[in-house]
Amino acid sequence: MIERADKRTLDGFVRKAVSDRVDLVATDESYGYMDLAPDYPHKFVRHSAGEYVRGEVHTANIDNFWSLLKRGVIGTYHHVSKKYLPLYLAEFQFRFNNRKNADIFGSAVRGC
Repeated sequence: MIERADKRTLDGFVRKAVSDRVDLVATDESYGYMDLAPDYPHKFVRHSAGEYVRGEVHTANIDNFWSLLKRGVIGTYHHVSKKYLPLYLAEFQFRFNNRKNADIFGSAVRGC
């Protein structure tokens, strides 16, 4: 969870959260990601130009996650406070990462 989506914050977040051994960091053309290269193998798509995928470069996975989170908050919880936002994010992260798990409920109960 970050407070701002400015260049300094986004760049710092990526550098803190993403290993420098990744094969690719794929983003949109947001100015906040433009200084990642040469430290990261960074490629981006230009949504503003109607480009959403170029070979292996796309943001479909993260866009899917944000869509599910937004629908869950609006459709189920209706309001999320800043204090508890990390817990909601953890819940939806678990749901997304286990979306193909046939026994997601059992995994949740077991704490896996």
